[in-house]
Amino acid sequence: MRIAYLSTFYPFRGGISQFNARLLGELGKSHTVQAFTFKRQYPDFLFPGKTQKVGPDDNVADVGAIPVLDTSNPLSYPAAARAIRAFQPDILIMKYWMSYFAPSLGYVSRRLKGSCKVIPILDNVIPHEQHFFDKPLTRYFLSGASGCVSMSAEVDGDLLSLGTGLPHTVIPHPVYDHFGESIPREDAEKRLGLAPGRKNLLFFGLIRKYKGLDILLEAFRELPEDYQLIIAGESYGPFDEYQAIIDSLPGKERIKVFNRYIPDEEVKVYFSAADLAVLPYRSATQSGISATAVNFGVPVVVTDVGGLRETVGERGSGLVAPAPEPSLIRDAVLEYFASPELQSSLKSSISEEKYRLSWAGFCTSLLQFAQSIDK
Repeated sequence: MRIAYLSTFYPFRGGISQFNARLLGELGKSHTVQAFTFKRQYPDFLFPGKTQKVGPDDNVADVGAIPVLDTSNPLSYPAAARAIRAFQPDILIMKYWMSYFAPSLGYVSRRLKGSCKVIPILDNVIPHEQHFFDKPLTRYFLSGASGCVSMSAEVDGDLLSLGTGLPHTVIPHPVYDHFGESIPREDAEKRLGLAPGRKNLLFFGLIRKYKGLDILLEAFRELPEDYQLIIAGESYGPFDEYQAIIDSLPGKERIKVFNRYIPDEEVKVYFSAADLAVLPYRSATQSGISATAVNFGVPVVVTDVGGLRETVGERGSGLVAPAPEPSLIRDAVLEYFASPELQSSLKSSISEEKYRLSWAGFCTSLLQFAQSIDK
């Protein structure tokens, strides 16, 4: 089978690029694959981070993606569609996570539909930070799809709310397993400058308002002195709000901040040092961070928003706080450390999840779905 994959790939960085490269590699074990990517992903003024592309020190796989699409230049859209059509794919896979991409990806998908099956993998249908134009643009994008794969039941529900009538299925986020093996905890703590013998909490990933770092910081205010907090990830927007809270905390010296993009080869250091990862999100669909935590055997605390209860609480890989409130996050953290039996149970469930959420299984489910639908 010939499979084209249009999305963000090297030299673009980030979790979605990592997902795409890992899935492409798995599909390529049994099929002929070709990655297509963006000439320009976002205009610089729309990108909230420091850089969209990997640096010279980033160890990111170059999968040979062909740059074909400038998302902000409609003149590039027809040429992108022609380049993908020339590959003669049986299936075109796309990753969709925000409505900004709907015009460019929608144009391409509408031109390819009929000559191949077009299957978007949906991270989000309705984004975390909503705008009035999100739904109409997403409907336009979906008009070029043959069928959709949602990454959680929450996303699938959002898809159904748009009334597209498209065939659809839910395939959970696989475990990120490309970061290497864990390292000894004492080595990780030393590299991060952490005091040994404490309970280490980890907030990992891009820092955005909906991810609730401020909620976690307020929860940390009420935790005992034997807790440490590791904050690791690039802030999309000013960090001043969070720094002001940190400066007000009596235990601010027990907080280590790494406000930068964390390259793949360093990820294992942070998770090897962590006892518990905390995702105090105000909104969510699914989370690549929880999938990374599963890979490293680290339990999580999440809030009861979006698909997090489904992917964490119902699978027994972590605790679910009823709402994104500091006192509830604090209570969940204290509950975890107060019960060795709970810790053992969660880690046992994580081992089962790591086996269940394989990339091979994701590919099998994806291709079975593709075979069940029409072009």
